[in-house]
Amino acid sequence: MANLSVSLLCFTIFSLLSLTHAFNPEDPTDRRILVILDDISLKSSHSIFFSNLQSRGYNLDFKLSDDRKIALQRYGHYLYDGLILFSPSAESIGDGSLKLKDVLDFVDSGHDLIVAANANASYFIRNVASECGVDFEDDASAMVVDHTSYAVSEIEGDHTLIASDNFIKSDVILGGEKIEAPVLFRGIAHSVNAASALVSQHSLQPHCCCGPFFYVRHVFFFNHILNESNSCKQVVKVLTASPAAYSAKPNSKLSKPPALTGDSISLVSVVQARNNARVMISGSLDMFSNRFFRSGVHKVGPSVKHEKSGNEHFVTELSKWIFHERGHLKAVNIRHHKVGETNEPSIYRIDDDLEFSVEIYEWSGTRWEPYVADDVQLQFFLMSPYGLYTASFRVPDVYGVFQFKIEYQRLGFSSLSLSKQIPVRPFRHNEYERFIPVAFPYYGASFSTMGAFFIFSIVYLWHK
Repeated sequence: MANLSVSLLCFTIFSLLSLTHAFNPEDPTDRRILVILDDISLKSSHSIFFSNLQSRGYNLDFKLSDDRKIALQRYGHYLYDGLILFSPSAESIGDGSLKLKDVLDFVDSGHDLIVAANANASYFIRNVASECGVDFEDDASAMVVDHTSYAVSEIEGDHTLIASDNFIKSDVILGGEKIEAPVLFRGIAHSVNAASALVSQHSLQPHCCCGPFFYVRHVFFFNHILNESNSCKQVVKVLTASPAAYSAKPNSKLSKPPALTGDSISLVSVVQARNNARVMISGSLDMFSNRFFRSGVHKVGPSVKHEKSGNEHFVTELSKWIFHERGHLKAVNIRHHKVGETNEPSIYRIDDDLEFSVEIYEWSGTRWEPYVADDVQLQFFLMSPYGLYTASFRVPDVYGVFQFKIEYQRLGFSSLSLSKQIPVRPFRHNEYERFIPVAFPYYGASFSTMGAFFIFSIVYLWHK
């Protein structure tokens, strides 16, 4: 009995600790991260990156890839809110205790992931990336080679030490401060899946608006009803190679054209899933190393020599986005009512003028701040197979069950999916106008028929 009591007490304490470390939408940076390493020496060779995360309040749990005790969840609760895979050569994690499905389920549950590969990338790492919409170079001996954008070095002579400054133009993902120095990269190339690339190009761009938007006291009021569809996966290239780059085995003659060339080669990509989980995929583990962080960089040609590479700045700002320190949105206080009123009705009548409002906030890293934008769109459509109906603060002349809906997806920001149902009824019999102008011909026909019958009766009786 005593042993049973102790076990129950331990289980309760463990559950409470698990819930304490769980992701809290009201404080997105309060998180615990599991770091899986190929070699324990990576903890010291990449210490600047890890120390930077710890200084921002993250609790890092380091484990080797062959540790059989590795687990992402226990008793139905996830132990971590983020996962960093710095084990590119590991064919399995924990001798099979952590499977590919476990990593994918972890992301599907809304958790974040950082994957770093190199020339020794295993099938496990390649499969993780592939499931996220990113395909690494099939040739295991291939690396990114660039004879026009390499870093000048007395040691490296095969032009695989790339100095890239082809960053994505997004203050949300990389912060507002410009990265002055190129990023040092040595590793393998990857490409973005065609379907995912199409999504990132179309669903993330601001849509045109059909009319004005009003921002009052941090509340958006919409004058126009729009019908836009958005896809659920967002894959974006954050750092790309130059047009002259290609993927091949270094210091070897090419017998056939390379499979990946030019700016189709992505060096670092990010994924934002439908559930707002974020994934970073890099073809270089060295990019996170202390050596690359501290190293000076001189890009070949007449470019300026920088005393320090842009790696630390780049990785730090990108990790802030990955772990939701930036670009994390929430929506509260969804309200709708008739114009001139404040109470929300249980039902609308067709042709009613209405007003819809929602408050949207962005996490700044320390607190929630009002999010200001001019491209938030609202849908108001009938929940039936008869089609999509739109209006401008006026309910369409069709009754049924309608739904307010906002699907907001913009580059770098977490997506918002809001909906609220409301029934719409027709006019009651006592709500119509006494005389409808369009019915005047029928009124005239009725009275003319009665008049003609009256005249006919008099004439008939007079002659009778």
